[in-house]
Amino acid sequence: MPDTPIPIQPEPAAQPDAKADDSVVAVVSLYQKQRKIYPRAVTGVFARWRWALVWLTQLVFYGLPWLVWNGRQAVLFDLGARRFYIFGLVLYPQDLIYLTALLMISAYALFLFTAVAGRLWCGYACPQTVYTEIFMWIEHRIEGDRAQRMKLDAAPWSLDKLWRKSAKQAAWIALALWTGYTFVGYFTPIRDLGAAVASFGLGPWETFWILFYGFATWGNAGYMREQVCKYMCPYARFQSAMFDKDTLVITYDQARGEPRGSRSRKADPAKLGLGSCVDCGLCVQVCPTGIDIRKGLQYDCIGCAACVDVCDGIMDKMGYAKGLVRYATENGVDQHLDRHQMLQRVMRPRVLIYTGILIVICAAFIASLMLRDPFRVDVVRDRASLARIVDDGLVENVYRLQIMNNAEQPQRYRLAVSGLQGLTIAGTAEAEVGPADARWLTVAVRLPPEIAQQAGSGAHTIHFEVLRTAHDGLEEARVDEKSTFLVPR
Repeated sequence: MPDTPIPIQPEPAAQPDAKADDSVVAVVSLYQKQRKIYPRAVTGVFARWRWALVWLTQLVFYGLPWLVWNGRQAVLFDLGARRFYIFGLVLYPQDLIYLTALLMISAYALFLFTAVAGRLWCGYACPQTVYTEIFMWIEHRIEGDRAQRMKLDAAPWSLDKLWRKSAKQAAWIALALWTGYTFVGYFTPIRDLGAAVASFGLGPWETFWILFYGFATWGNAGYMREQVCKYMCPYARFQSAMFDKDTLVITYDQARGEPRGSRSRKADPAKLGLGSCVDCGLCVQVCPTGIDIRKGLQYDCIGCAACVDVCDGIMDKMGYAKGLVRYATENGVDQHLDRHQMLQRVMRPRVLIYTGILIVICAAFIASLMLRDPFRVDVVRDRASLARIVDDGLVENVYRLQIMNNAEQPQRYRLAVSGLQGLTIAGTAEAEVGPADARWLTVAVRLPPEIAQQAGSGAHTIHFEVLRTAHDGLEEARVDEKSTFLVPR
């Protein structure tokens, strides 16, 4: 007789506010709608630091495109002209190595900060965190704090609910569109972009990127919020590879806090057999990702320290010592180390390696910028005419030289060629290039027939010497570029 199948019934998920036993496993549908998180407003030391970073990052982001430097936008990535202006620095597509160096510096800085103090970037300076903080502040100002927002969402539609929701959406959309406009302003001069918006003359690409970036800001910061950090951001997944037992993370002191339980302010927790945790649940209510830090470190934790601020406030009210939830290391909690002892263990091999690599890359990057040539030269052979015989039997090769002026003032250049005896440049050998500009020159190089015969047919190495003449306070400078001269059979 075949075995009778045993029906399996899923355990109903615990309600959000219910105090469920941690040992009970709830089966949750893969397609279950995500429960909306209503973070509670919080004040404290780390909240002030977080808002300081919000102000700093947004002043830089929104303010940089409006700064003027030498009569132009201070920071502009002009893709059409293939020029990247960063204050007094002018970069060309050929300078891609500097972008690579910046990405490497950013990566190793992130690794270093994570090894030392966990997800500092996520909790304080990540754009997702920053814009979520701004959007939640707008929501708090219009709809009220946590309890008021929950009540408003649960209430049926009314005139009050309609105007509050509409006002919030209007403020969100306005901020998102301004963010998209500012983003595009780094690639199109922002004043020209403003004139185009005012005259309804925006190009298709500018329109697309303003709307796309604005929509992404509105959707990520207004609605997806913690889901971006939990499901979309790869950093949350591989951060554990950079953590160790001496990494500073948000930690709940279980030995001091347990067993948790409510009590009056005047009660002696020792007599009640309780720890310092009063089980108020505020650490869960203020968490932007909705986790309970008392269950230990979780990958959802972004290290914003909101739970630290609110727990310290409760400890103050109860007359207990602060630090039940705090920045600490796993070794520090297990071995009861004080803050000084924990910080002494920061300089471990992993941190030293990251620091050493970061210093080397930064030094090489700065040295390369300081020592780079004041102008660049590219030599391209004219493929339409590789080599030909002209008047008097002279062998002529034609080249195209691109001179790129990295300075913010006009420069004059003089051209010369060497490598074979008797090489000369036909026509003018001087040129002038405007500030932060590039110019293509067609150069014909000729070789006397007797020298060509002695050299023999084939390709011969030659050098173009481009000399910047000294004028208007500019020192003389020279760039050499190698090419080949073809002698026909």
